[in-house]
Amino acid sequence: MIAMQSLTKQTVQERRHMLESRFKEWPRDTVARHFHKACEQYGDQPFIYIHNQTITYSEVWENARKYAKSFLQRGVKRRDHIAILMENDATYPSLMIAASMVGAVLIPINTMLSKDELGYILSQSDTRFLLFHDKIRSNETGQSIARLLDETPFQENNKLEQLICIQTTDTKLDERFTSWNSFLTGAEEVSDETLLNRWDHSNYPDEIGIIMYTSGSTGKPKGVMLTHDMLLRCAYSTCVSRAIEDGRTTFAPLPFYHCFAIVEGILAMSFVGGSLISAPVFTPLSALEMMEKYEANDLLCVPTMLVPLLNHPRLKEFDLSHLYAMWCGAAPAPAHVWQRAVDELGLTEILTGYGQTEVTSSGVTTELDDPIERITTRVGRPKLGGVSGLDEFNGSNVQYKTIDPETLEDIPNGSVGELTIRGNTVTRGYYNKPEETARAIDKDGWLRTGDVGIIDEHGYLQVLGRSTDLYKVSGELVAPKEAEDVISKHPDVSQVYIVGVPDRVTSEAGAAFIELKEEATCTRREIVDWCTGKVARFKVPRHVWFIDENEWPMTSTGKIQKFRLKELAKEKRTK
Repeated sequence: MIAMQSLTKQTVQERRHMLESRFKEWPRDTVARHFHKACEQYGDQPFIYIHNQTITYSEVWENARKYAKSFLQRGVKRRDHIAILMENDATYPSLMIAASMVGAVLIPINTMLSKDELGYILSQSDTRFLLFHDKIRSNETGQSIARLLDETPFQENNKLEQLICIQTTDTKLDERFTSWNSFLTGAEEVSDETLLNRWDHSNYPDEIGIIMYTSGSTGKPKGVMLTHDMLLRCAYSTCVSRAIEDGRTTFAPLPFYHCFAIVEGILAMSFVGGSLISAPVFTPLSALEMMEKYEANDLLCVPTMLVPLLNHPRLKEFDLSHLYAMWCGAAPAPAHVWQRAVDELGLTEILTGYGQTEVTSSGVTTELDDPIERITTRVGRPKLGGVSGLDEFNGSNVQYKTIDPETLEDIPNGSVGELTIRGNTVTRGYYNKPEETARAIDKDGWLRTGDVGIIDEHGYLQVLGRSTDLYKVSGELVAPKEAEDVISKHPDVSQVYIVGVPDRVTSEAGAAFIELKEEATCTRREIVDWCTGKVARFKVPRHVWFIDENEWPMTSTGKIQKFRLKELAKEKRTK
């Protein structure tokens, strides 16, 4: 009740002032130093709710110390790479802190990877220590890792020394794996003095704290190097921009291996003594149950989570009266979805944002008093930075501009171009990939995002899609989001995504995939007629297919995979 009571008495500006009054200057901490301060201040308050457990700040810290000692007993050196392949679990934040305490680099790994993809990342990242669950949903992780160890190419190209298995089944442990209990027992052999000595020699905020791998949708995954300072600046900037008050309880049904969950959830809450509600998987019913049980104030989600949540037949049965804030990001959602969220969830503070792993999560967000129309057409402007920001960036941590993707010359605001960004939360580059780093980041630190967009007269970004999503119809360049925005306003449409497909007459044509609202019916002709007069004729999709909610091809973080939609469109056209 702390957050809800304080919210009713404070304005947004007052909440920001309370937060900023605790930070007169930027502290420049490592993740471990930062959490040590947080746990001293908020010790008895709950930090995470998961698996029907409540873990306090003090418990998170004590577990982190234990895990750090175990790392030392296992021979972890400074700058060693420790990979984690686990479902969301109460141990995850403590392992992240422990890695920082001993000066190691954490590598969170996507739990949805195939055996070969996992092998590539473990080898490319020079991982020495791997901690993993033996089974993650239907994925027999332990068996996949055992098979990898038996393959000659993997044996010749990896630096793995120790594999620590957290068993979730009764399967016999492979003899090459160390049990979780054996790992924990090792902590008893390491003194407090030894741990403190290593920790004192690991207090370097500008060293790499996390290497987070991109999805690899345009090639092999790349390891994005993020420093401790980048992670903490981005999280604090989120707190300032969202005016997050002390004690907020946030429901974030997002995977811990993703920057959205780590930065906007785990780290942001730690700045305000907040609590995080989490779960290994998202289902609408369990989400409603947890938000009611733990009196959630805030919801972090993606549209593919929000839509089924709003559509759940039992939505009105749950008491969500403590919920007032929501950040829905990672992909656009139509205006009617946002309006339903406001009306049916009772929200008073809604926003979206934009960023990428290379930017340490979000670079921009909309503002708390922005109307729905702006939220659905813009992704925001650079976040407020408070003491973490830079004067030359008007108090933000980052600065955006647009360039011509062919000439790389700057183009004025209001023009369509490739969005680029620089600042103190932008990655130094990709691990062991100097050529890719040089192509992505120029000598002045500007990172090419690969996204096409516009910066409007108010400094807000409008993202029109990936440069790879653009297609040409009879020589005219088309950004699919323009028609997507129009179609999404049709009263029968729930979600729509458009891709370009080959066409004999016009070289390429638009293909729209549409999910209709429950019990709604619609035809291709109705969609085409709806678009007529609202967008240029060549931008109206030639092909229109209707699909069910469960047919969308998605990443593990809830983003629509447009390359899969292109494949599906080609299949449908050949039938």
